[in-house]
Amino acid sequence: MLISYDGTDLNGWQIQPNGPSVQSHLADAIERVTGQRIYPVGSGRTDAGVHAIAQVAHFDVESRLTPHTLLRALNHFLPESIVIREIAEVPNTFHASKSAIRKLYRYVYSDSEVRDIFQRQFAWRVHYRLNERAMDEGAGLILGTHDFRSFETEWPNRKSSVRTIYRCEVSRLGNNLILDIEANGFLYNMVRTIAGSLYEIGRGRWEPGRMKEIVDGGDRSLAGQTAPPQGLFLVRVTYPDFSTDAEVPTSENDDLEE
Repeated sequence: MLISYDGTDLNGWQIQPNGPSVQSHLADAIERVTGQRIYPVGSGRTDAGVHAIAQVAHFDVESRLTPHTLLRALNHFLPESIVIREIAEVPNTFHASKSAIRKLYRYVYSDSEVRDIFQRQFAWRVHYRLNERAMDEGAGLILGTHDFRSFETEWPNRKSSVRTIYRCEVSRLGNNLILDIEANGFLYNMVRTIAGSLYEIGRGRWEPGRMKEIVDGGDRSLAGQTAPPQGLFLVRVTYPDFSTDAEVPTSENDDLEE
């Protein structure tokens, strides 16, 4: 399944005891359509308030329904904040999380002098005019393979905090700044902590070189705040070619992400 959701009123991807989640809504819809209680597996467990343009999930089901019929039926039982955009059959070797080889997140800042009420749930409104060139310079300093424990909440959460960042750049679009970051996996709150650190550079409190110092220091206290969730979007998950049933590589980065 390729899924989009507005995470504003959701408690993240994973089922939670204190409110609705994307996974719980999907499980309810699958049960209503197929009669089977199935919990789909997502590519990553986005946190409460975080959005997805193209989350990927898989589930195993015994059904004679075609993917197109499943798509229409499941969407009928989902809330307006969640929509399944595509459903396709995949080989049994496919795993939404472990088979992923890259993920792209986008973080949106709004530094407009007058607040935009239509962005309040989809951007972090900051009260300083940000320097996107300095932020982009700092973002480029963390490219490559590093131990990113300095950007992880409550390290250690995983066996390894080493990840590879392939792309990290900041650009301006009017009164919005866009941080795009693509990697082979992410640590818990990693993107939001990077976003919070770049914010300090954008407002002039830190020099761009601080980003490399944070990585080299290996200490969460060196990094900036964890940016609020409403500015974060899961944009794309990349997989190998699953056109055959051949064995496919799996990632070790089964992440609790954002």
